[in-house]
Amino acid sequence: MTVGTANHEPVVDGLVEVWQSLTAACEGIGPEEWDLATDCPGWTVRDQLSHIVGVERMVMGDEAPPPLEDVPAHVLNAFAELNEPWIEARRALPGPEVLSEFIAVTDRRAAELRDMPPERFDVVGWAPMGQLPFRDFLVTRLFDSWAHEQDVRRALGRPGGRNGPGEGSALDTCASSMPYVVGKRVAPPDGTTICFEVTGVLGRRVSVKMSGGRAEPAQVSGSEVPDSTLSMDQETFWRLGFGRVDAAQVLSGGQVRIEGDVALGQRVLESMAFMI
Repeated sequence: MTVGTANHEPVVDGLVEVWQSLTAACEGIGPEEWDLATDCPGWTVRDQLSHIVGVERMVMGDEAPPPLEDVPAHVLNAFAELNEPWIEARRALPGPEVLSEFIAVTDRRAAELRDMPPERFDVVGWAPMGQLPFRDFLVTRLFDSWAHEQDVRRALGRPGGRNGPGEGSALDTCASSMPYVVGKRVAPPDGTTICFEVTGVLGRRVSVKMSGGRAEPAQVSGSEVPDSTLSMDQETFWRLGFGRVDAAQVLSGGQVRIEGDVALGQRVLESMAFMI
């Protein structure tokens, strides 16, 4: 992958790393493996690459396929509805052909990003989640691409691509979303403190406290006992946040330990999937 040198934005470096890692995960797989189901409902390994192809071509201004007459049940928002025709258009293509397009599109996108002047990354503009500085929009592309890489790797049984900038951005996004999860979805009484103990190379403690009907990030002192503490590894944390696994699965599999108010902890677990 050859890229320009007008800037040295870390988020672009991260995207290139993830796209190259996803390419490596798919090289040499058999014809039947392209049709393996992944953790994203309705999507196969082939569809995961088609999704990224579609998003990157859309943001580069390429002409889109016509809208679908019948929108599949797994399409849950307007942006996904825009993206799904790109995926449908590639479902009949051989997997290696989709991979070749993925490489060409991500090479082109990486070169375009590298050639942008540094100030371009501060410009506020459109993003699927609202108006954002361009750099922040690219962070969403980073964790999205990485999450889909992991979907592919899990389906293929080819682990890898862990503990780099993609996973770091995914964990940061999950951590910053926990006040929304606790405050809006669970809405416990004021004074309630929830603590997520996340283990692993990129693990962290994420504490959230209710005050004035809102949940805010909190620093929990050594003497303070949270109302509920949820302990899990970093993969379980992001998979719950990104809706790749549900509360019943991680509890029955022993992947999460709840201390304190168990019922409250279970409600939090059941509400963690903020990404659709």
